[in-house]
Amino acid sequence: MKILIRLPNWLGDVVMSTAFVATVKQLYPDAQIDAIIKKELSNIVPLIPGLTQIHPFSKQEFSGLSGVYRFGKKLRTERYDLFFNLPQSLSSFVMGWATSAKKRVGFGKEGGSFLLTNSYKKPANVHRVDEYVSLLEQFTGKTLPHEPVKLNAVTTSPKQTNQVLINFNSEASSRRMPLDKGRALLNTLTSTFTNTTFCLIGSSKEAVFVSQLIIGSENSDRLENYAGKTDLPGLCNLMAQSTAMLTTDSGPAHLANSVGTPVIALFGAGNEHNTAPYNKQNLTVLRYGKLTCEPCVRNTCKLYGVPKCMELLDELQIINALSLYLNHA
Repeated sequence: MKILIRLPNWLGDVVMSTAFVATVKQLYPDAQIDAIIKKELSNIVPLIPGLTQIHPFSKQEFSGLSGVYRFGKKLRTERYDLFFNLPQSLSSFVMGWATSAKKRVGFGKEGGSFLLTNSYKKPANVHRVDEYVSLLEQFTGKTLPHEPVKLNAVTTSPKQTNQVLINFNSEASSRRMPLDKGRALLNTLTSTFTNTTFCLIGSSKEAVFVSQLIIGSENSDRLENYAGKTDLPGLCNLMAQSTAMLTTDSGPAHLANSVGTPVIALFGAGNEHNTAPYNKQNLTVLRYGKLTCEPCVRNTCKLYGVPKCMELLDELQIINALSLYLNHA
């Protein structure tokens, strides 16, 4: 049997889909399981256990619905038996239909579900990981064990004692740490944990924001800037070597959680019941929790401009959470 999975379009969702891939592998242990993924994220796929072949998809090269149809049609020669669609977008429905896979399985959505052979209702108010696995449960009619989220970091380096990764970035401004709050937090962290090195991460386009955080911070000799200097496999390895990670609600939170690094996740606009890192071991989720608007699940803060839910996060709670993994000095 040959199975094709259309993986999600965002880093965090791709990490959360690893539990789905693991469950497919358990259900079909002798099958070849391939994946379609956005080209920009394709270098993380070799770290996902259970996949055989990768089909990177570029929106620039295959633009519009006609483009995704051409891309899907290219895969007809693979003769897939099963196509699982996770993004729930019209373009992904068209792509799956174009592959001519015998069965095309996904959550129905107005305007696209007729392109599936097996269309199911997406469950409401469940974690994204459980949502994905429920697609398999509805398709097979079985209650399935929900596997942990897992990526295979390839590092051979030992854990770095008292090295903490910090990610204050997010694609959504409502989930990003405000600049002044971020600097204040860095000052509190470096003055509290005097034997600890703090490594700030981010993509190339987030490098300016990370530099602004560091400029003017106290104890900057213990702040290292990795923004724009790692690819996704390298970032996973850096996470696997670190003592812990302090992060906003973002893709890197899921990356660290998937390689077993302790995570303190700071939530504001996002809903932790749907999108917090999935593995509960060594996970602390913190939010301010006293504003009537949180979680608003918006990408921008409509009420205050700068997200007050992030500005008001309790620094003492953050220090106490990190203290579980660090030695005071």
